[in-house]
Amino acid sequence: MTRMQARMLPDGRRLHLNDGPIDLIIGVDGGAGEVDRALQAARTRFATVLDELCSELPLLRQPTGAEPRGSTARRMWRATLPLRAHGFITPMAAVAGSVADEMLAAMLDEAALDRAFVNNGGDIALHLAPGQSCEVGLVDRPDRPSLFATARLSAAGGVGGIATSGWRGRSFSLGIADAVTVLAAGGAMADAAATLIANAVDLGPHPAVTRVPARQLQPDSDLGERPVTRGVGPLAPKEIAVALDAGVAFAQTLLGEGLIAAAALHLAGQTRTIGRIDAGRQSEEVPALRGGDPS
Repeated sequence: MTRMQARMLPDGRRLHLNDGPIDLIIGVDGGAGEVDRALQAARTRFATVLDELCSELPLLRQPTGAEPRGSTARRMWRATLPLRAHGFITPMAAVAGSVADEMLAAMLDEAALDRAFVNNGGDIALHLAPGQSCEVGLVDRPDRPSLFATARLSAAGGVGGIATSGWRGRSFSLGIADAVTVLAAGGAMADAAATLIANAVDLGPHPAVTRVPARQLQPDSDLGERPVTRGVGPLAPKEIAVALDAGVAFAQTLLGEGLIAAAALHLAGQTRTIGRIDAGRQSEEVPALRGGDPS
């Protein structure tokens, strides 16, 4: 029985790839022959990505240290190496963004494209050829997505990755952010940085915050016994400000180190941004990217 699934979506422009927990939406713009080559390269590369990662899971679930073998795993490792000094992190913090980067690289190795994106559940690797641009729609709650702002990206800006983390997302978080979206040079770094910034949006122990050990929810979690957030009740305005201040301070540190280009932090209806994120209505002239349902 074939495990991997591949199909073009009804719009005829995007490819949907699925293998176990990995679910990708791929969009490509370019000459007809180039697009065909890129999409075939994506199908070919995707066929072994999950098995390669599974073969090294014990190492990838440990704090970032020894270099793994596989190309996707090494992307995870490289993205988390410069973040080790800022706290606990494992290569798994960058897994979604690294898979997106790996798939994008496979396509670009085979085809010359104008624009391309790989959306891995909202963590996106992006390619823009010189002179190309796009507009990214940003959401403030991944469980109830609605646009709060847009970021216009161009090839000259150097942003090749967008990722979101927070306690309401699909992965565990140590903090209380509803969502933290990061723009960075690649998907792997955006993913890892979003994870740590979301962890930093916090108040410490608080009666309105429910936490349980990660291992109780997922026995093989790389977070082990660390308490992950499962609910956030009403917070006072001052408490919201304090938690966001902590996250912004850490995000500013990563911005100063050149690891990220911008970030948007959301908690209880409040938003803080740093770097190049422009709030406003979405332009009709520039293609938009955002997380979405592959159906």
